[in-house]
Parts: sequence; C-alpha cells; structure tokens
Amino acid sequence: MVKRALLGGTFDPPHLAHLVAGEAAYRALDVDVVTFLPAGAPWQKAGDGVTEADHRWHMTERAVAGVEYFEADDREVNRDGWTYTIETVRSFPEDDQITLILGSDAAAGIPTWHEATALLERVSVAVAERPGTDRSTVEKAIGGVEWLDMPLLPVSGTRLRARALAGGSIRFMVREAVWGYIVANGLYGVDFSE
Repeated sequence: MVKRALLGGTFDPPHLAHLVAGEAAYRALDVDVVTFLPAGAPWQKAGDGVTEADHRWHMTERAVAGVEYFEADDREVNRDGWTYTIETVRSFPEDDQITLILGSDAAAGIPTWHEATALLERVSVAVAERPGTDRSTVEKAIGGVEWLDMPLLPVSGTRLRARALAGGSIRFMVREAVWGYIVANGLYGVDFSE
C-alpha cells in the first residue's frame, strides 16, 4: 500500500505554486509520495489552446526532478481521449490511499466532474487556497476537506503564458530546468537567450 497525494493539472507550464502545494501536502498529509500528473486531453479545457501534452510532460519531469518524494507520472498524457480524474484514480492499485491535491477553484468544481460521487468515495481531498474561491464555497460544494497551510501565491499557468506572450520573463516563476526547456522549445512565444 502506498499513501499517495495526486497533484494533477494542465501544467502549462508547471510553476512554483504547484511545487509549493506539493511540498505542503507532503508535509501535512503524511504521504509516501506526491505524484504530479499532467493531463493528456483535459476535457474541461477543450478549445483553450493547451500546449501539446508531450511538452507539458517534459516540463513536469523537469519541475519535480531531484525531489525524492516527488514523481512525475505520464499515465494521463499516454491515455487516448479525454482525461478524467476518476479513471486515473482507478488505474492505481486499489489499496493505495489517495489524496487529491487541488486548488480551491478546482475543488469547488468537483460536482461537475465525470463520476464525481464515485471519485469522492475513493479519495480524500486536500485544498490549497487560491484567489477568488473561499473556503465556504469549497465546503458547500464537496463537504469536508483538509486545507493546506501554504502561502497564497498569485501564480497561474494562465498568467505566466500571458506574461511570456507579452514579452515578459517568467524565468524565476518556474524551476530553472523548466525555463531552459521553454526557451529551447520556443514555448509561449519566449525568445530570450540564456
């Protein structure tokens, strides 16, 4: 049996707030590992111009490298069709104790997810507060959750992509290896030289 925290997302790009949430979960939840799962084809972001899954996977690998209790898992990027969290959870051994790590905005939206009731019966939920979604909204939507003690970081993939597209640097908002990958592959319109 593995006590596992799952931190899924688009990871477009994986940034420091993702890593801080993973660290907070590792410290608070007494888990063996925090598994970072980039979504293959996130159905709730259909039509949003999500960066190719292969790039998001390689950035996620680089984001978690060197942290012994973090791992990157590619099961969602290798799955055909839409990515549903319940299917991912079912792909782990039944005796794994799984906690989903979510931002408060995502947690409040769980009732709209595919097979939400079955998902909530299988996992526990730990939540990182995010601007714009308060605790009462989350608790009204899904009931009791564990709140992670972490600083409120106003960093999101949406903001980072917009900043990069406008010519701004996002270098120290992602790990250096992720920044190098973004530059090397010209992602988000970045054309900075090292």
